[in-house]
Amino acid sequence: MEAIELKNIAFSYGKELILKDLSASFRRGEMAVVLGRNGSGKSTLFNILTGIQRDYSGVLHINGHDIKRLRKGSKDMLRIGFMNQFHQTTFPFSVFDVVLTGRASFSKFGPSKGDRERVEAVLESFDLLRYKDKPYTELSGGERQLVLLCRVLVQDPDIILLDEPTNHLDLHYQIAVLDNLKKLVHKDKTVICIMHDPNLAFQYGDRFFVMGGGKLKSLDGMSKAAIHQVLEEAYHVDLSSAVIDDKMVLIPKSKLWV
Repeated sequence: MEAIELKNIAFSYGKELILKDLSASFRRGEMAVVLGRNGSGKSTLFNILTGIQRDYSGVLHINGHDIKRLRKGSKDMLRIGFMNQFHQTTFPFSVFDVVLTGRASFSKFGPSKGDRERVEAVLESFDLLRYKDKPYTELSGGERQLVLLCRVLVQDPDIILLDEPTNHLDLHYQIAVLDNLKKLVHKDKTVICIMHDPNLAFQYGDRFFVMGGGKLKSLDGMSKAAIHQVLEEAYHVDLSSAVIDDKMVLIPKSKLWV
């Protein structure tokens, strides 16, 4: 069943058309990955899916309902958690307090005992409980990214939207973030990731889309040769490809090799 469905979405910045006649669906209990070049419209799509950007034409259905027509708190809404690509803070809040802010919308007057227990449980599941009193500003980039993911997860979202969750991370933390996201998919959560790296995408994703020309192209049912061609056109680079453990691997060809 579709958790999210987009029909004929269009969006412009002034006279510049960013998205046009974009239609796609994202299923429950899967990790969908959106690939594409910088400036192709991926982050604009992210902002529409998260509700940050509402000045679009077309229809966005979540849980079968038009999101623009749903009232806040409707029993028909799915709970959505999201993590932007960039996050900075200069205040040395503790890791525990940073994650606890994810429970703010659930507490009228202040965090409850249940909120605090939820934070501890999520931190423990990511092996981060030992850092709970450490200032967030003293963490490495990868540790910060995991903490921000925990802040999303304490909301217990049905759908998790992530814009470049592995950006600026070393290989260890890229795998740590994606392994934890995959565990959530196995618990029937819906994860939608915007990513740059096709190889990481193919290792972890269940369905794949490529953004280009203001539209999303699904790779469902395509042969590996066809996917190869679509990605060469999307990234404007020649690629070599191989199959390792049944996963497609792409290697860009440098013109310096010629």
